[in-house]
Parts: sequence; structure tokens; C-alpha cells
Amino acid sequence: MQTTTDVRGNEASLLSILKTLLFFTIMMITLPIGLYFATKAYVFQGSLGYSSNDSFFYAAIVAVVAVHVILALFVYVAWNEGSQQTRVGKQD
Repeated sequence: MQTTTDVRGNEASLLSILKTLLFFTIMMITLPIGLYFATKAYVFQGSLGYSSNDSFFYAAIVAVVAVHVILALFVYVAWNEGSQQTRVGKQD
């Protein structure tokens, strides 16, 4: 039988997980796209003087690297949240 404290703890845990998921979803959408256009226009074409075709290629590489970094960070945060919840659950 669950007590009111258990239900509130589960709701807080669920809310924390949803906030983490929402944060990383927003980062996954905005950061690679923003980095793609910013590096294409300002770094590769603007500063380095690459041609349009070359800047497309290198900006895409930057965006793909950003996606991989975000995914790695998400896995790290999710793993740590899961291990924290396991430790809290084992204390009772």
C-alpha cells in the first residue's frame, strides 16, 4: 500500500525525468541546426573563406558531432538519475 509520501515522491521523480527529457529534446532540435547555420556562415565561409560546397560539408560534420555530444550527455544524465533513484529506493 502506497502512502501519500510515496506518491508525491513518484510524481516528483516523474517530473524530474520529464524535465530532463524535454531539455535534451529541445537541445537536440536547436543546437545542431543552430551550429550548422552559424558555422557555415560565420566560420567556414566568413572567417576561413571556404566555398559554399565545402562549407556545407564541414558545417554538417559540426552538426553531427553536436548530435553525438548531446546524446552522450543524455545517456550520462539518465544513467546517473537511474542510479540515484535506485540508491534512494534501497534505503528503506
